[in-house]
Amino acid sequence: MAESMRGLKRSHRCTEVSGANIGEQVTVMGWVQRRRNLGSLIFIDLRDRSGLLQIVFDEPQVGAEGFAKAGTLRSEYVIAVEGIIQKRSAAVNENLKTGDIEVIARSLRILSESETPPFPIEENSQTKDEIRLKYRYLDLRRPDIQRNLMLRSKVAYLMREFMAKEGFVEIETPVLTKSTPEGARDYLVPSRVHPGSFYALPQSPQLFKQLLMCSGYDRYFQITKCFRDEDLRADRQPEFTQADMELSFVDVDDVLDVNERLLQYVFKEAIGVDVQIPLQRMPWQEAMDRFGSDKPDTRFGMELQDVSQVVKGCEFGVFTTALENGGSVRGICVPGKGDMGRKQIDKLVDLAKTYGAKGLAYIQLKADGTVKSSFSKFFTEEGLQELIGAMGGKAGDLLLFAADKNKVVWDVLGALRLHMAKEMDLLDPNQYNFLWVTEFPLLEWSDEENRYKAMHHPFTMPMEEDWDKIDSDPGAVRAKAYDIVLNGTELGGGSVRIHQNDIQEKMFEVLGFTQEQAWDQFGFLLNAFRYGVPPHAGLAYGLDRMVMHMVQADSIRDVIAFPKVKDASDLMCEAPGMVDEKQLKELGLAIDLPEQGE
Repeated sequence: MAESMRGLKRSHRCTEVSGANIGEQVTVMGWVQRRRNLGSLIFIDLRDRSGLLQIVFDEPQVGAEGFAKAGTLRSEYVIAVEGIIQKRSAAVNENLKTGDIEVIARSLRILSESETPPFPIEENSQTKDEIRLKYRYLDLRRPDIQRNLMLRSKVAYLMREFMAKEGFVEIETPVLTKSTPEGARDYLVPSRVHPGSFYALPQSPQLFKQLLMCSGYDRYFQITKCFRDEDLRADRQPEFTQADMELSFVDVDDVLDVNERLLQYVFKEAIGVDVQIPLQRMPWQEAMDRFGSDKPDTRFGMELQDVSQVVKGCEFGVFTTALENGGSVRGICVPGKGDMGRKQIDKLVDLAKTYGAKGLAYIQLKADGTVKSSFSKFFTEEGLQELIGAMGGKAGDLLLFAADKNKVVWDVLGALRLHMAKEMDLLDPNQYNFLWVTEFPLLEWSDEENRYKAMHHPFTMPMEEDWDKIDSDPGAVRAKAYDIVLNGTELGGGSVRIHQNDIQEKMFEVLGFTQEQAWDQFGFLLNAFRYGVPPHAGLAYGLDRMVMHMVQADSIRDVIAFPKVKDASDLMCEAPGMVDEKQLKELGLAIDLPEQGE
């Protein structure tokens, strides 16, 4: 039967005691990790969020009743123990922070009993994710998950501390706001008092932080929840935490400077990593040409090579057709993989097809000096050797080629580059390569909508030197936009914002908005811009992604207390769920679900 805590007060967490406390009486509380009954002695490993502490129950010390009670303890019982710290009588456990001491129990209270958990509460659990997430309150007891969440808390504190010292004001922005469909899908919330109308949960505080600049707050900061109704992956959740900022009277260099110092401070204080600043900067075009990605992992080489000029006169139709259609032929050199088997190469071909390729051309430079190629019959011996030379290939290497529109080529080779790096164990998790990717295209063409869309959002400032191309060649206009990338992951992004009415109006026109549509969606911002707007810029980090890299987790779910799974559901509380008819009537809603099979 559970006992009361009356008269007891915890004096220490489990690892807050040490050899310096020998001889002192302490009161510790926590969960039973393990019990070992040796007959005359019972040993308990007591666990709390700080770690483990060994408790020894000896009948002469704890009394017959206490000793008998200790014999009933099971894993995950919650107990309180009063006792004396002493040096361990048995061998020291060097793997534990408290491995040289133990508590000789004088009294025991069982505060709560526990059923047998559905999985062991231990580090690096091999339990299936579905079970862990269904019982997330148990999973959260695991020491590795607890360390992750405590580090996350420390990162948030360090960010707030740094930003406060830099003169930023922390201001909360609304969670119930207006839907602005330009971007990812919104989560909608029906209004009871305005039947037929809906709020949207914010995808970001973008418009509100720009309004705060109009209001003169000059430097704004917020750690806030954001929501996007999009497909999930390892580093994406439907609700996520953003560390958001906006600054007035600044340009690109000012934003990058304060953020480099922020990253340097947080990574040093949180995990002891020295970030060398200034960080490397790379224009978007260079990143795509060299790495096939706008978030390149620069921890390894295997960079893309453009061989379009080398192969332009060949007889291989795949290459020539791509060039005739305005595309390119590019390749990567995979060192040491020239003797790869046919089945392995076929898997690479299949992977390339998932990224839009029709196929994958290759040259195997075998270790014995022989050359095997999927397209050698279309090349002269001299032409093939020229191509190998252009790729920097040598005996033992594997050369992989893609030929198509640039976007397809970049996607395919960028994915193959990362795939091979993982296969070859080239990704050092203890190496932190930061990179600013800058000068993004302002616009990107959507075949689906047959119009240009903003690559970031409609309020991004174009680079002044490109603005004269906005009518003649909109796709060539670069933006004052920047992403911060770490080891192939976009940690955050931002831009200088448009603050001139004429540029903003033109931007809406290029995006296909009528003046009426622009004012309908963004009227409250455009109205504010009529009353004096300072030049301003900002940036937002995905806090979850940042902490995921800091703790070297494979999934973002390991740094979020209560995450969703791939279909955006919560296995623990079974959300989303149906609501009763009364609630729907109050909201003026009727549910029209498609019949099965439709």
